[in-house]
Amino acid sequence: MAGTAEQQAWIESRFQPYRVVEPDGSAPQGLLTGYYEPVLDASRTTTFSHRVPVYAPPVGVRLGSNEPPWYTRQEIDSLPAAQAALRGRVIAWLSDPIDAMVLHVQGSGRLNIKETDGTTRQVRVTFQAANGHNFKSPVRWLFEQQEIREASWEGARAWAAQNPKRLNEMLWSNPRVVFFRELNLNELDAKFGPPGAQRVPLTPGRSIAVDPLVVPYGTPVWIASKGVVFNQQKLVMAQDTGNAIVGPARADLFTGWGGYGDPAYQLASRLKQPLQMWVLWPR
Repeated sequence: MAGTAEQQAWIESRFQPYRVVEPDGSAPQGLLTGYYEPVLDASRTTTFSHRVPVYAPPVGVRLGSNEPPWYTRQEIDSLPAAQAALRGRVIAWLSDPIDAMVLHVQGSGRLNIKETDGTTRQVRVTFQAANGHNFKSPVRWLFEQQEIREASWEGARAWAAQNPKRLNEMLWSNPRVVFFRELNLNELDAKFGPPGAQRVPLTPGRSIAVDPLVVPYGTPVWIASKGVVFNQQKLVMAQDTGNAIVGPARADLFTGWGGYGDPAYQLASRLKQPLQMWVLWPR
């Protein structure tokens, strides 16, 4: 392997940087956020403590950006027709509805799943489809309702503990539901993140989600962001996208995987600061 200087010289000789700007050439109000792969305990069967389903897509229902929206989150939870369509489509059961919401927001996760024979193994669930509704942040909803002082999952969890009868009100403020597929997680797969929209495994600290209409997948990108939790200039790769990642100089940094409170979660949950981006285009 070449050293850092040789790697830099190789890149500079073969790529030309171009600043990502607005269509009129003006500098955009760039924004860098973070996302991660949550690690959650789960059960293959419903139990007294595990009653929150993680669904695979319903059979026989066309889901996609060109299809009409399916049932909302509230309708899926309450309408017999929606529940009938999802009968037999539960991958696993979680114990905490806020953990389930976090899984939907992040789009993938690792489940330490207790099987019917009593054994526990780790599997990965990744985005397969969605119900066609736009994402609306439950945390932002609480903040705008002046129910919490800071827009954070910590605040949302504390509010839910104090207001259990209003939990669904918060959850249903986000009509978007994600449907997952289960993947085996071998020793090699466990060393990397989930496959992104480019269908290659994500690398912590080096993979970003972008708007593919602005930055094509597979593009090397130089990012610069200075803030309280992240103060770096570094080379990353555009390998993923997200429902909220729209427009120029908008990126979501993949921070890794872990449980609630782990470093990957801490960085992802706190990262929200200005961003400058340059795409590296072959000379």
